[in-house]
Amino acid sequence: MFADLLLEGAVTRIEGPLLFAKRAARVGLNSAVEVVGNDGGTRLGRIAALDEQSMVIEVLQSTTGLDLAGTRVRLRPEPLLFGVGPNLLGRIFDSVGRPIDGGPPVSARARMRIEGLAINPSWRALPRDFIETGVSTIDLLNSLVRGQKLPLFSAGGLPHDRLATQIAQRARLRGGKSEEFAVVFAGMGVPHDTAEQFRRAMESSGALGHTVLFLNLADEPGMQRLLTPRYALTAAEYLAFVEGRHVLVVLTDMTNYCEALREVSASHGEIPGRKGYPGYMYSDLAALYERAGCIRGRPGTLTQLPILTMPGDDIGHPIPDLTGYITEGQIVLDRELDRKGIYPPIKVLPSLSRLMDSGIGEGYTDADHPALAHQLFAAYARAMRVRTLASVMGEQGLPDADRKFLEFGARFEEQFVNQAASRTLEESMQSGWDVLRGLPHNELARLSDAQIRKHLEEPAHA
Repeated sequence: MFADLLLEGAVTRIEGPLLFAKRAARVGLNSAVEVVGNDGGTRLGRIAALDEQSMVIEVLQSTTGLDLAGTRVRLRPEPLLFGVGPNLLGRIFDSVGRPIDGGPPVSARARMRIEGLAINPSWRALPRDFIETGVSTIDLLNSLVRGQKLPLFSAGGLPHDRLATQIAQRARLRGGKSEEFAVVFAGMGVPHDTAEQFRRAMESSGALGHTVLFLNLADEPGMQRLLTPRYALTAAEYLAFVEGRHVLVVLTDMTNYCEALREVSASHGEIPGRKGYPGYMYSDLAALYERAGCIRGRPGTLTQLPILTMPGDDIGHPIPDLTGYITEGQIVLDRELDRKGIYPPIKVLPSLSRLMDSGIGEGYTDADHPALAHQLFAAYARAMRVRTLASVMGEQGLPDADRKFLEFGARFEEQFVNQAASRTLEESMQSGWDVLRGLPHNELARLSDAQIRKHLEEPAHA
């Protein structure tokens, strides 16, 4: 192991967040660096590129005040590490893992690489079991399973921050002990007032006790934004695979992360790809998303709920497009539902959880859960087709059955999708049965006769 080495007079050029220096020592790519200015202050950095004669250092803080002659570089013989320990829960950190809650430094039991270690595919177990979020359209129709990567596609002006905060506050394991569950929340590129809202919401609800919060502010350097999810996922990996907890990681907003990736790539002079984003954005996102999962022989799981805003409401934009390839489904927020005052404005038909069937049904949630979910989805899809037809020919020209589906569509949005408070899975299922009442029983092809008699021929739930 090599000791720290301090280089003086090695810096040859400073361009924005990048320092170009002579390679006067043996050093590796991604090695940690401390940049020491004339004032004695230190700035964290890492080696971004190197050749036999020179190296490029990414500085994670402002380079204002640095000059060529007075800047010294301290090389560390290790990559960026994060000190983790059993007292992580309840703490608030900045972009690079430094406490900002006024508490003491973390008593580190281990120092882990923020880049993480690849999980051997043969060690991965199929994600199982259900995480209850309190949101009916997720819990009942697009269930989140432990170990899954399920992104939420939003757009500018939609309440994704509010939804992310509520999921972080309310998410829980069904039938599990509360100490087995933890949340890691990472806000990237958030304004100061939004960051303060996140902090106050978690503290006031009492959820901060089982949460680790990482906040990257909008006015901080783009390089720090790229490190925020890596520090957050390192904390999550420790809680999941060392302490054995079931961890839900909420990452918002991945669009801000990708914009920072484009900015840093441009500063390196790299050839841009689609819409100016670097060609390696897919592999960079995959390196983050694939840190979720279940490992055979380890009791904990790591589940991800990344949130991104689609530029121009375009689901085919590179960020949601690549995210959809890597992850196991998507939850889509809808601007039209938001205009109607429906919260959360989740658009049911394009939303999907590919691992839902692995974590619901008898032994996991409820024996009738799969059939009810499929029937609600099918009925709402028909209601949307009828709604389109009615806009052309008018409601009066529709058959009686179609008019009932049209009424169901409005009832489904106003009573099931729209919810003022958190619901348990049982309450979500009861709401689902209630909105199905009024439809002709012979049209409910996804339900058995026994399910219809049990749930739809009884009086409506009060």
